[in-house]
Amino acid sequence: MLADRVDRLAAGHYTITSIPHAVARYAEGPYTGLPVGSPGKVGLLDLAFERRGGRTEMTAHYQKTPLQIMRPLYYDPARPDMPYVIVMAAGAGALQGDRYRIDLNCGADAAVHVMTQAATKIFRMEQDYASQLVTITAGPGGYVEYLPDAVIPFAESRFYQRTEVTLDPTATVILAETMLAGRLARGERHDYTAYCSDLEVRRPGGELLFADPIRLVPALTPVTGPAVFGDHGVLSTLYVITSAVDAAELADTMHRVVAAGGLTGGASTLPNRAGAWVRLLGPESPQVITTLNRLWDAVRRAIIGSPAPDRRKP
Repeated sequence: MLADRVDRLAAGHYTITSIPHAVARYAEGPYTGLPVGSPGKVGLLDLAFERRGGRTEMTAHYQKTPLQIMRPLYYDPARPDMPYVIVMAAGAGALQGDRYRIDLNCGADAAVHVMTQAATKIFRMEQDYASQLVTITAGPGGYVEYLPDAVIPFAESRFYQRTEVTLDPTATVILAETMLAGRLARGERHDYTAYCSDLEVRRPGGELLFADPIRLVPALTPVTGPAVFGDHGVLSTLYVITSAVDAAELADTMHRVVAAGGLTGGASTLPNRAGAWVRLLGPESPQVITTLNRLWDAVRRAIIGSPAPDRRKP
């Protein structure tokens, strides 16, 4: 958890300095909109969880609208000790100049599931871009599930997300990232200007386990080729970072789930035997989310011996 001495409202706290040029270039020139840092343009969420009295409790909580949470819910019959937290964003979606930051800290032997209330919509932009920084820290024996809903980049939008995971060798982090090619119901596909993301996973000492960058800039490089989206509408990736089970066996389990779901995709081990991952491609959200939930259930059973519950949302 970030110490109180950190000025969360300082621009350096929520500003990502290493923005890809495909996104950062739109911050150049005069800016006539509501400037970055204005009220409502910076969303902050900083949560810490610790093992207390036989269950995981939220021990620290800081939020700044538009990001906020409901109180943690304990509804998993197989894991009554595990809180489920729903991240909500006030307003319809991310606008130009919005800067979001989410920090999740899971202490020793604590377990938490974090989800979002709905998809993240990235609206059309005339200037600048929107960004989100997510940091996840898991201590010894910690267990984190971070399964947000999809990101939907609208036409002429620019978005960058950076996710930084730091976990102890005995901890587990299950992380999902899903994006749509656009507003599929309106026939909108890859009309966004730039969608870029970076995932970096490290040990507490700074050792890099693996990184996964995504750069989708339709005007510069085709994004509908066989090695990218193809003719699919949804791209989803599930990373299972763990040493609790054999990485190869975990990848085989995930591969069987993908094959049974009838979607395009594949599973393999992560570098440095950090776990396993799977990337899915599908025509629309329902088919992909169904397979993603089956994957979550399968890896959960393999790692902690408990099935995935039905996630409750307001």
